Amino acid sequence: MRTQSCSSPNTDTESIPSAPMLSATVKDYRAIANQVSAQLAAHGVEQDTKAGSPVEEVNALKQSGLILLPVPQEFGGAGATWPQIYNVVQILSKAQGSVGQLYANHATLVSMGRLVGGPGQAERYYRLTSQQNLFWANALNSRDQRLKLMSVNGAFRLNGVKSFCTGMVAADISIVLSMEEKSNHPVLCVVPMDREGITYNDDWDTMGQRRTASGSYTFHDVLVKPDEVLGPPLSSGASTTLKSLIALLGQTFVYLGIAEGALEAAKGYTTTSALAWMASDAETATQNPFILQRYGQMWAELQAAIALAHQASEALQAGWEKGTALTTEERGEIAIVMASARAIAIQAGIKITTHIFDGMGPRATAANYGFDRYWRDLRTFSLHDPIDYKFKDIGNWMLNQQYPTPSQYS
Repeated sequence: MRTQSCSSPNTDTESIPSAPMLSATVKDYRAIANQVSAQLAAHGVEQDTKAGSPVEEVNALKQSGLILLPVPQEFGGAGATWPQIYNVVQILSKAQGSVGQLYANHATLVSMGRLVGGPGQAERYYRLTSQQNLFWANALNSRDQRLKLMSVNGAFRLNGVKSFCTGMVAADISIVLSMEEKSNHPVLCVVPMDREGITYNDDWDTMGQRRTASGSYTFHDVLVKPDEVLGPPLSSGASTTLKSLIALLGQTFVYLGIAEGALEAAKGYTTTSALAWMASDAETATQNPFILQRYGQMWAELQAAIALAHQASEALQAGWEKGTALTTEERGEIAIVMASARAIAIQAGIKITTHIFDGMGPRATAANYGFDRYWRDLRTFSLHDPIDYKFKDIGNWMLNQQYPTPSQYS
């Protein structure tokens, strides 16, 4: 068990060099994201093998300035659009799926003040993020209701355990979902990670996404100030339900980045190291017609999935810009294209991360290459998002004109 004792994570980034600091503009965000991704990729196999806490990766993101992309310019950030933010998620996920997930979560969490916050909370947390270069994480598992919030002397206290606390061990500040002790009503709180009584249980040991440190936390009499309770939201309309769609589309671009990283890594191996199959008439692996067909199919399916995800990100941006004027029907249209994008991204990703070995051959299964991490990362993450339910929602809309009911998963 590890007690969270300071608000700033360890600043030792010897393994991952820092990228140049991003100013409050989106002009160079893609170049900086590619540079950070290249640095992360160089250590991807090593980080996957040792798992542990993503402190080095988070510090690289903080030093690059990429964590300020979601913050509006008037509060000191870059004011990036959702398509631009998701582009960064995809680029980072090519290198390490864990980092893509952490960054996607951060971007979603930074926006929560606007979506579900009370008066002044959006402005407060946007400004605080910019001024202190804060990295956000979460403990939002709605199915785990063991964490209780009780009122004590005009403030609140958190007690209990919460699972799937993704990235909190490397974060400065987190959003925590708890249950109000008397009413059992869900309550969102913003909790600085230097608060006394927060302990990481160091129990994240999965086959994939191993550097997200998504283990459980124990909260013992943790102080929550009244103004750190999010809400009530300024609007009760469809715009508040965008929070789940923002998070889910972030996941989609993680899937796409993992698949793209796998395909690029496999291409590199096939063109430099793969041998022609002994029964083939081709002199090299890159001349084998079956390998050519396999790569052509994987590339085409990935491009289709990326195009659909971009369509979804543009739809989300349009809904975001409408703000409180967003209608229930407009929200439903966004949810449908997003469900389609998620399902196709998962399908393409599983196929690609599985079939890359057909183009590389048996020697590529050597552990030092780490090619299997792409499948493990994508499969681990996508199990939280079963595609059967996505296709069911789409079918219900097609046949019965019913939009998905807003929830954590739709």
